[in-house]
Amino acid sequence: MRENYKTVGELKECEIIIQKSRFIGHAARAETEKEAMDFIESIKAKHRSANHNCSAYIIGEHDIIQKANDDGEPSGTAGVPILEVLKKQGLKDTVIVVTRYFGGIKLGGGGLIRAYGRSASEAIASSGVVERRLHGLMAVSIDYTWLGKVENEIRQSEYPLQDIQYGSGVEVLVHVPVELEQQFTEWINEMTNGQAGITCLKQEFLEFKLP
Repeated sequence: MRENYKTVGELKECEIIIQKSRFIGHAARAETEKEAMDFIESIKAKHRSANHNCSAYIIGEHDIIQKANDDGEPSGTAGVPILEVLKKQGLKDTVIVVTRYFGGIKLGGGGLIRAYGRSASEAIASSGVVERRLHGLMAVSIDYTWLGKVENEIRQSEYPLQDIQYGSGVEVLVHVPVELEQQFTEWINEMTNGQAGITCLKQEFLEFKLP
């Protein structure tokens, strides 16, 4: 499983006008090629009267799937510039569709490349970029006598406290970046004189919005 990667945030629509042509950008997540193709088709259906719905996507841990579609624009002037923006920003599992309503003024090859590249960048900026970081959900099992100290130390640390469950003992659930699990375990053992039970219940991604 991959550990940390960047992708887009929430789906939003953005529009820019270039030489009277409307360029409408959409950026979304897609973890499979089918999800990407379904998203592209949904935008095409929404903008079926547009002149072009150009697209590109990158999918997979090692960017194994990369596709670009010019949708009627001159070859290499639309889909590839969109794909290059995705690659330049280091995004994964992301699909972008740029819809164009022709305004009557031809932009030429260079103009189209700049227009579609800019539209893709605007779509990403509108959606925002998040980093998905793999964390282990660590269960710290302790006696009640340790609760005050352990809870206080964790709340003041960089580790997000998820929950505290009470029973015959106490179980404190904490999200820990996978690369820091050993460090976290040693820290808790030192804090409790080795009297805590520490188990990784599962691994899951937490999202952090990037500026």
